[in-house]
Amino acid sequence: MNSPELLSVCIAAFVGVFLLLGILAALMRLILTIFPEKAKLFDHAILAAISTVAAANYPGAKVTKIEEIK
Repeated sequence: MNSPELLSVCIAAFVGVFLLLGILAALMRLILTIFPEKAKLFDHAILAAISTVAAANYPGAKVTKIEEIK
């Protein structure tokens, strides 16, 4: 493969990947617009994980309140 052919293949691959990622980003934006994320702050799995880690790091401590910092 000559050097100009290799360069054109590399440029074509770069442009192809760039276009594919752009299309995927636009598709993700469209999906998030159609189906917005629910405003649920925490679910039971996250609360259990936080309580378990707190109990492992601070024995005898009890988690009483969990807040999101904005």
